[in-house]
Amino acid sequence: MKINSTNMKKHQIILACSLIFTLLFYNESVGVNLAIFGLFLTCLISYSFQDRFVDRSHLILVVTSVLSCLAFAWYGDFASFLALAMSVLFLQFKTQDSQLKIIQIFPLVFLNAFTTLGRVFMFSQWLPERKIHNNFAKKLVAYFIIPTIFLIVFFAAYSFGSTHFSSLLTDYTLDLDIVQVILIGLLGFYIAFSFWNYWVPEICYEKNEMLDNEFNNIAEVKNQQTFSFLDLDFERKSGEITLLLLNFMLLIFIVTYNYEQFFEVVEKTKLSSDTHERVNSVIFSIIMAVGVILFYFKGGFNFDKKATNLKALAKIWIVLNGVLIVSTIIKNSEYVSFFGLTYKRLGVFAFLILAIIGLVFTFLKIRRQKTNAYLINQMVWYFYGTILLCSFVNWGNLITNYNISVNKGVEPRFLSSLDFNDEARREYFLQNNIKESYGELDKENDIFIYQEKTFLSKALYYEFLKKE
Repeated sequence: MKINSTNMKKHQIILACSLIFTLLFYNESVGVNLAIFGLFLTCLISYSFQDRFVDRSHLILVVTSVLSCLAFAWYGDFASFLALAMSVLFLQFKTQDSQLKIIQIFPLVFLNAFTTLGRVFMFSQWLPERKIHNNFAKKLVAYFIIPTIFLIVFFAAYSFGSTHFSSLLTDYTLDLDIVQVILIGLLGFYIAFSFWNYWVPEICYEKNEMLDNEFNNIAEVKNQQTFSFLDLDFERKSGEITLLLLNFMLLIFIVTYNYEQFFEVVEKTKLSSDTHERVNSVIFSIIMAVGVILFYFKGGFNFDKKATNLKALAKIWIVLNGVLIVSTIIKNSEYVSFFGLTYKRLGVFAFLILAIIGLVFTFLKIRRQKTNAYLINQMVWYFYGTILLCSFVNWGNLITNYNISVNKGVEPRFLSSLDFNDEARREYFLQNNIKESYGELDKENDIFIYQEKTFLSKALYYEFLKKE
């Protein structure tokens, strides 16, 4: 990775980031300081590599990085932390190695977490080579070493003659935890080194074309066999039989699934467990459904003119799985109407929507003759978008207000377990004369602790929350 020669050099950036990290986190817990550090990294990337901002995606990543940093400063929860980390890492990776597919960032982050411990000692990779000329040595001796020696000698001599003079240093205690400074400095250096001097193995560049959205060698792919003992005709017919049977079985499953969901009378006490079991089966079904499509359309059948029936059956398979997802969304909505919203129920909606998007791109993959990597590349960005949405929205407050409005899921202990809903929760408890429970007292105690933290360790949400 090369740093723009007109700006700061690599070692200067690493040391500057280490210093900023140490200043922000010394004697502090994680809070606003991490948001400031994220904004600092975003600004540094934008300034140092402004010549590489060639398309709209760079600007979008800068905006999402800034917004995710602000979201973490406000909430300080795991979702906003994940959004911050992904945004800044995506921006760095997209700027430095734009030719590599973004999916590669995940193994590279894991790999560099370990290799940094050894590569930091390869000084030639990140420290500049400098020759010490005679003039430099003369200046060092004349301007620093000789004056320092005389200063120390005469200070010692004068100290014996004046107690007040010697107390200038001896009576002063430095209020600084040296061990903590060193540890935080080392952590900051480790993070900065991994971020600015990350290592990309050569194999990532060599295999990068395997992650392209388009097939590069169509002639070879057309004759590619999955099994050496089956020619393409038998393999095609096998796929048609398999998808025909799978479609038939899925159709029966959809009928029975919807009958059990919407026509069978289920005890209210069993509704929760039944819904969980059915959602789990749908999740497994969708994952397997996409896997089947990727297996049959990984290569030659995308361009096989004889594979018309196979493609038609695959598209029917996708549509039927879409119907299954819609049924599950309706059932989850019914579940919410009975018991109210929770984080898990919102998570089910998020997964099902992502599943629909995945099926749409699977359909487009077949229709437009794309590689399997096309689906993965697209879904990485939609997953990232989901993380951003989770970090920006106050879901705890949304759940609380919805449940109060429908009078479902308003148990005091449950409401006290939700995050960032304190104003709505307090108002509801006050209006309904609900006495303080252990959960409520624990929640208010946590809020007090957050509000008493120093500014850099705060989550700003609590700063604007009224004290009880």
